[in-house]
Amino acid sequence: MRSHELRSDNELSGTVHGPTIQAGSVYGGIRIGSDPRDLSPSPWQLPPPVHVIDRSKEFEALERHRARTVREERPALAAVSGLGGVGKTTLALKWLHTLRPHFPAGQLYADLGAQAPDGPALPEEVLGRFLRGLGVPPRQVPVTLAERMTLYRSLTADRRLVVLLDDASTAAQVRPLLPAGRSVTAVTSRSRLPGLTVDGCYPVHVEPLDPEAAVELLADTLSDDRVAAQPDDARTLVELCAGLPLAVRVAGARLAARPERRITTMVRALAEERDRLEVLGIDGDHDVRAALDLSYRTLPPPAARLYRLLGLHPGPEFASPVAVAVLAGEGNAAQLLDTLHEASLLLDAGEERHRFHDLVRLHAAAKARADEPGQERERALRRIADHYLASATRAEEVIDPQHRTMARDYGPGPVVTAESGHDPEASLDWLERELPNLMAVIRQSRAAGFPSVGWQLADALWPLFLRRKFYDDWLAAHEEGLAAAEESGDSDAACRMLTSGGVGQLGAGNHDRALEKFEHAAQLFEEAGDLLGRARTLNYRGLALQRLGRLDEAAGLFRRATVELPACGDSRAAALARLNLGDVVLATGLSQEAARHARAARCALLEAGDTYNTARAAILLGRAHLAQDEFDQAHEHLSVALAALRGLTAHYEMAHATVGLAEIAERRGHAHMARAHYQEALELYTSVGRSASTQAESARQRLGQLESGESEPRRQSDDPNPPADSPATSQE
Repeated sequence: MRSHELRSDNELSGTVHGPTIQAGSVYGGIRIGSDPRDLSPSPWQLPPPVHVIDRSKEFEALERHRARTVREERPALAAVSGLGGVGKTTLALKWLHTLRPHFPAGQLYADLGAQAPDGPALPEEVLGRFLRGLGVPPRQVPVTLAERMTLYRSLTADRRLVVLLDDASTAAQVRPLLPAGRSVTAVTSRSRLPGLTVDGCYPVHVEPLDPEAAVELLADTLSDDRVAAQPDDARTLVELCAGLPLAVRVAGARLAARPERRITTMVRALAEERDRLEVLGIDGDHDVRAALDLSYRTLPPPAARLYRLLGLHPGPEFASPVAVAVLAGEGNAAQLLDTLHEASLLLDAGEERHRFHDLVRLHAAAKARADEPGQERERALRRIADHYLASATRAEEVIDPQHRTMARDYGPGPVVTAESGHDPEASLDWLERELPNLMAVIRQSRAAGFPSVGWQLADALWPLFLRRKFYDDWLAAHEEGLAAAEESGDSDAACRMLTSGGVGQLGAGNHDRALEKFEHAAQLFEEAGDLLGRARTLNYRGLALQRLGRLDEAAGLFRRATVELPACGDSRAAALARLNLGDVVLATGLSQEAARHARAARCALLEAGDTYNTARAAILLGRAHLAQDEFDQAHEHLSVALAALRGLTAHYEMAHATVGLAEIAERRGHAHMARAHYQEALELYTSVGRSASTQAESARQRLGQLESGESEPRRQSDDPNPPADSPATSQE
C-alpha cells in the first residue's frame, strides 16, 4: 500500500493508491498486502458453446481418455480431426466447457489458421497471446520462441487449464503450444496429425452425421414444426447435404428465413446441384460449396456484392466499418451485414465484429474472382487497405501528436475511417485489437500493387510498437515496409523504415543490428544530399553505441548532433541530442555537466511544446541535483516531471522519477515514504517488461533492504543506462 499522510482531523490527504482503511481508533499493527502471484488473471477465452447433435460417442471417448490421464497423472491431449464444417470445433467446445468446474485456472483459445490466406499462425505469435492472457504484461513477453516456450511452461506447470488449439496445420505448429502440468488440450484439424502420437495424443475422427441426427439438426435450426410435418422431405434434404453439419445449418437457415416455404422447395434446389455433389464427393468439400452457392444465389444483389467483396479481406475478422469501406458508400452496410448473418454466411465475433467460417470465406473469395471484374477487386482491396491506414494514422495522431508522420498516399477513395479512440489508451487498444488485420494488409500490399501502404502502415504503428512492445510484429512490419519502400524507389520512406525498425532492433536487444540500420540510413541520407536526415541519424547511432557500452563514441555523436541539427533547422532534435548527451555524462559521474545539458534541453523542448521529452529533461535535471545532494531542487524537478508524465503511458520514465523521489525520502530519513515510492517504482518497471528487469530488480532489492532495516541508499546517479526499448529511444 502506497504511503499517504493521515492528519489529526481524520482527513486522508494526497493521492490514495490501492486498499485503504479508515477507522476512529486502531490498536495494534495493521498490514494490507497481496501476493503478486494472486493477481494473475484466470483467462476464459473459449468461444461460447453451440448445441451439439449426436456426438455422444466421440464425447464419451474424450472423457475416457481424460479419466485415464488423471489416473496416470499426466496431461490430457486429444486431436479432433475431420472434414471442414463437420463440427470438430463444436464437439471440442462442448467437451471443454463441461470441464470448467474441474479446471479453475482458466481456458486458453487460439485459431491456428491452417486455412488462412496468409498462412498458419506462427507458434511464437500464439504463445505471445497466451502469455498475455495468463497475466504477463506485454512488455514482459520474451522475444524468441524458445524463451516464450520456457515461460509458458513455467506458468502452466502448476495450473489446471483447458486449451483449445483450433484449425491446426501440423503437429510442429501445435507442439510448442502444449501446456505443462495436468492440463487438458484439444486440437482440431482437418488432418489427423499423427505426429502428435509421440506426445501422448488421443485421436478422435469426426464423421458426418447420420440421417437421423442430421434431421434433428435441421429441426433445431428451423425451430418450427416443418420437419415433423414433412419428415420424408427433411430426410431427403439432409441426405443431399451429405450429413455435413455446416451444409445442414446453411440449408436450414435459408428455410428459417422463409417460414412459409416448404422443405420440398429446398430439396428441389439442392437436387439441381446433385450431379456436382455426386461427382465431387464429400472429400472435396464441394457439398458445402453447393449449399453455399445456393445461399449466395438467394441473396439480394447488394448483399451478394458485399459478401464477395468481404471475401477479399486479408485478416481473420473485421469490424463493421470495413463493410462501409468496401461498399464505397453504396448501400446500407449495417442492413446488408444483418442479411449475411441471417443467411449464416457470417459469424458474430462480438462488439460489432464479424468473421467468416474458413470455408465460407474461401467461397466468398471465389465468388469475388468469378463475379467481380479485376479492376473492381483491385479497388475494393485498396479501399480496405486505405481504411486501415487512415484509421491507424488517426490513432497515431491521438497517441503521439509529436511524431513526424510522413504523408499518406491514399487511393481514389472514398476513405472510410474507423473510430479508433479519443484518448491515447483507447487508441492503443484499438491498434492492438486490429494488429492481425494491420499486419495482414502490410504483408499483402506489395503483391496487391500498392507498396506505399506497406511502409506507411508500418509507420502508423510506431506508437503501438514503442509503448506495447510487440517486437515480432515491429520487426516484421518494418522489414516488409523497407522492402516496399525500396521497391517504390522512395529513399525517404526507406530511411524512415530503417530508423524506426532500428529502434525496434534496439528494443529486442539486437544492438549491433540496430547500429547497422542506423548507419545504412545515414548512408542513404548522405547519398541523397539530405544533411538534416543524416544529422538526425547521429542521435540514433549514439543510442545504439550507448547500448553497446561505447559511451565515449556515443557522447561524440551526441555532441555533433547538438551542433549540426540546429544548423539544419531542427532545434527539437538538437535538444533531444543534448538530453541524450546529459544522460551519458551523468553515467560517467559528471553531474554538473549533466545538469547544464538537462537545463538547456528542457528549455528548448518546452519551447517546442514537447511535453513528454520536457518531462524527461526534468528527470535528468533532478537526477543531476540528486547526485550533488541538492535534495530540494531534485525533489522539485522530479515531482514536476512525474505530474506531467501521468496519463502519457510513459511508465518507464515515471518509474525513474519515482526512484529518485524514493532515494530523497530515504536519505532524509523518511523510510515509510521511501518504501512507498520504491513499491510504486517496482510496479511501474514491471509493467514495462523484461527490458526494465534490471531496474525492477534494483527497486525490489532496495525495498527488501528497507523492510529489513538496512540503510546506505543506492544513489540514483549510479543507475544503469535506460533500457533499450524505453521511450528514451524515440527521436521521431
